[in-house]
Amino acid sequence: MAVSTPVAKTRLILASASPRRLDLLKQIGIHPDEVDPPHIDESSLGNEKPADHALRLAREKAEIVHARHQGCFILAADTVVACGRRILPKAEDAAQARECLELLSGRRHRVIGGVCVIDPEGKSHCLRVTTTVAFKRLAGGETASYLESDEWRGKAGGYAIQGRAEGLVRFINGSYSNVVGLPLFETRALLTGLGYTAKNGL
Repeated sequence: MAVSTPVAKTRLILASASPRRLDLLKQIGIHPDEVDPPHIDESSLGNEKPADHALRLAREKAEIVHARHQGCFILAADTVVACGRRILPKAEDAAQARECLELLSGRRHRVIGGVCVIDPEGKSHCLRVTTTVAFKRLAGGETASYLESDEWRGKAGGYAIQGRAEGLVRFINGSYSNVVGLPLFETRALLTGLGYTAKNGL
């Protein structure tokens, strides 16, 4: 009588250097087998629209890492904060963060998440999720206090909603986790639809 051999679970590689994305995945029981950041140029191309920018970067990240991990699921994402057609930077200094906060003060903006999964056969599957966020009108002292927190450093749009900035948000429409860095509902549905199963179930 032949003994059946269990099929090994296909590995999942997270193509991201963001600790927030890793934490978000673990929050819903998904533990990537490896984290392999792609390190790409994230500059926008000419008149590239914010939504196109987010999708392109997610796809490029996935493709780079896929070349190093054939036969695995590759998950990549990118988060863009946009005011109109303007793509806000990942704030690297206090002056840049202040400029972002002053632009966002008292108005709505969009947070666009681009997600790309490459399946074990090498096919790309991408989606984008948009969340609308509105900040209260910030007083000078509020802006200064937030800048002192240093939470803005390296964050798209100069803020991290999962920290003190949440107290400055008066309205949000859409996925909260998308603003943090990865739309969990949509990412989970995409992986499940492609046949990925986490070790403890998905």
